[in-house]
Order: sequence, then structure tokens, then C-alpha cells
Amino acid sequence: MKDEWLYSSASFVIYEIHVNVTMKRLDMELTKTLPIFPSMDLSNNQFCGKIQEDVGQLISLQMLNFSHNFIGPIPALFGNLVALESLDLSSNKLSGRIPSEMTKLTFLEVLNLPNNNLVGPIPHGYQFDTFDNDSYSGNLGLCGLPLSKQCVNHEGPNRLHHWWWNMKVLKYPSFGKL
Repeated sequence: MKDEWLYSSASFVIYEIHVNVTMKRLDMELTKTLPIFPSMDLSNNQFCGKIQEDVGQLISLQMLNFSHNFIGPIPALFGNLVALESLDLSSNKLSGRIPSEMTKLTFLEVLNLPNNNLVGPIPHGYQFDTFDNDSYSGNLGLCGLPLSKQCVNHEGPNRLHHWWWNMKVLKYPSFGKL
């Protein structure tokens, strides 16, 4: 089997794979052409609507630029894009949280999420611990490192503890020694 490179451009590569097969004493060479799209730049296309979940199936992508296009949440299936090295989702109207599944993107070197409507804590782990403030600027609802805005946990165990403690105090008020 030999691989042969046929054509390449900035975002499109074609390979031909040749396989020699002998069947019934007949030698044949089989050829298959494989298109490979390592990068996809669909920025500034005036797309409307949400990013399709199917994008999460493009596991060979290395660069994805969807800037200036979409609304809605970042699909959790982006965590499947394990070969991704660069992701630009800047200047959209994306909302909701950054999916924690995206921390699986261990090859990610460039993350651009500025100027969206993202909220909540920034996920931690692997490459996400290497990005700076510029990756998240213009998302006033985001919190946590590397931003200086700390997250306030309104739904965690501390609030439940305070609620339970307040109920006990109201139900059994202390009057000192009687």
C-alpha cells in the first residue's frame, strides 16, 4: 500500500491510497481518494440559528472558525473534536455555559470566545488552564480563573447549610437560660 499526496490548499487536502491486491492469480491495484478537511473557516457568513450538533462528529478537524455568525449555546459535542488545535467562536451571540466536555480538547492551543453572552464558571483542566483573559473578554457573565471575577456559588451546599441552620434557629429560638 502506498499513499500519494495529490492536492493541497489552506483548508483542503486530498490523498490517494493505492493497495495492490491479488485475487485468483490476478494482480489489481485499488485506488481510493480520501478528502481530508483539517480546517474549516466559515466566519462572517451571516449564518443564523444555533451551531449544529453534527459539527461534533468532525473529529479530524484541527482548526474551526465560526466567528461572526451564530446564536445559542456551544454544543457539548464540541468535546469530541479531539484533534482541534484552534477554535474561534468570537463575536457571535453565543449564550449559556462553556461545556465542561471541551476540557477533553488536549491539543487546543488557541481559544477565542470573546464578545459573546457566555455565563458561569470557566471550565478547568488540561488546555483550559493555559488560556488567558483575552480568550474570554466581552463575556460579562463568565467568572473564575483566569478572569479576576470570582464565581459566587448560589446553589451549592453552603446555601443549603445556611437555609437549614436558619430553619433551626427560627423553629427553636434561643432565649438563654430559663
